[in-house]
Amino acid sequence: MAKKKKTAEVTEEKAGREMPKSRRYVGSRETTAYVLYDIAQSLTLSGKSTYFVTDVLVVALRWQTIVSAVVGVWDIINDLFLAALVDRTNTRFGKFKPYLILYAGPGAALGILFWAMPVFFPGASASYMPKIITYFVLQMVSNLVTSLYNVAKTGILATITPDTIDRTRLINQANLISSLVENLPKQAITIFIDLVNNGVMKIKMTSLFVVMGVATAAASSALGFYFAVVFKERVLQSVEKPKYKDTITSIFRSRPLMLLAVSDMLSSFSSIGTSISLYYINVLNFSSAELVVGIPGMFVTYASYAYVTKLREKFSTKTLWIFGDHWGNILLVLVYLFGSINKNYSKKWVMIGAFMFRETVWNAVYALRKVIPTEIGNEVIDYGEWKYGYRTEGITGVVKGLASKIVSGFGTVLNTALLQLIGYRQGLKPGQQTARVEYLLFTTTTLVPAVCGLIGMIPKFFYNIDDKTRKRMYAELAQRRSETAKVLNAEADMVEVSSEVE
Repeated sequence: MAKKKKTAEVTEEKAGREMPKSRRYVGSRETTAYVLYDIAQSLTLSGKSTYFVTDVLVVALRWQTIVSAVVGVWDIINDLFLAALVDRTNTRFGKFKPYLILYAGPGAALGILFWAMPVFFPGASASYMPKIITYFVLQMVSNLVTSLYNVAKTGILATITPDTIDRTRLINQANLISSLVENLPKQAITIFIDLVNNGVMKIKMTSLFVVMGVATAAASSALGFYFAVVFKERVLQSVEKPKYKDTITSIFRSRPLMLLAVSDMLSSFSSIGTSISLYYINVLNFSSAELVVGIPGMFVTYASYAYVTKLREKFSTKTLWIFGDHWGNILLVLVYLFGSINKNYSKKWVMIGAFMFRETVWNAVYALRKVIPTEIGNEVIDYGEWKYGYRTEGITGVVKGLASKIVSGFGTVLNTALLQLIGYRQGLKPGQQTARVEYLLFTTTTLVPAVCGLIGMIPKFFYNIDDKTRKRMYAELAQRRSETAKVLNAEADMVEVSSEVE
């Protein structure tokens, strides 16, 4: 009997049968692991990848355009199949855990190879074919591996705890703590670029990126692996695996999911435009501006977590979602208008002040941008389980990002083409672009992404999970999960009895 009771308890714990009761499921060890995992997501130099590929590794713009287009199509093709694969996974280790553990090694290797490319092709021309082929292959393989990882990563938080309050606590805590250190690699590389460009640091730019790129890739993978080993999945998956057709068609049946996908797609038009790093480096000759403008906003960022709960009491989730996501676009339009007066865009300290104001006011809603969209994504997954009887974390995560990837893939191609269109010349030192190119670089850095991103707010107005629907949904889910738990426990008992008879 003791063995039978233990089996039932283990099954109950693994499945996470109970519905949210303001109970804390995630302990200190898992919370720490999740915080480290959240930090790991930002241990990257990806914010400087455009500068790295364009002016350090020096891949010709026309080849960047071709590679981006092919990889973008490849990304769209593989996402849906990978999501369906994950949604049909149900092992004794969990639904997502196996994929996160398996990703660690290949993910680290691919990241290291990417940033180490200048070592293998020193001094190679922008169109040197072995370099182009290597770059292309790395992008294709990295995209496949990372897509599978992202599908698993998206569903993690929805399964760690069935308690919505516990889930919000985890999101808040991870975002708050990680915000203290998550920008360190970006800040460091930003300062070092200035020091190298101005001859203060006597090393090559290629060496700087190789060392920091390899180090961050290795550290990020190590922290991700630790989290994958430690965390537990507690939310019950359906007893029967959903059919591939059902996982795909859930895209069109779930109104919240469709609205979320359309909103993300339209919002991702904000990715159309040139990199702000190129503007800071080439026009202001101050890469560290990216760091300086954010200093006052750091304090506002931390403070923003203090009033998330109060805001949620006074405003609907939908209102906070709209405001948090698009306030930054409005501010960026104002920066463009200011920069266009008296050629302010070319004045270093004037524009640093303008961008500093924008970053500070924008970061007043930082916590909303981090917490609310994540909660809505998890809510949409729960809604799908409530309506159709099975959870589709994989397909939901992909759909949420698929349309965005289509636009972003198009945007990557267009952004490279924009640099060619405005006459940007590769490999020049700061201040060597023409005045026309400098202004167009400023325009495509501010006005273009801001206006494109604002259209993403339209679908949000039609989001249909209100407080009444939410309460009913979670109450009914609690009952269903309890009933499913009884079925699984009964099956466990039968297996035990069968083994005793044998």
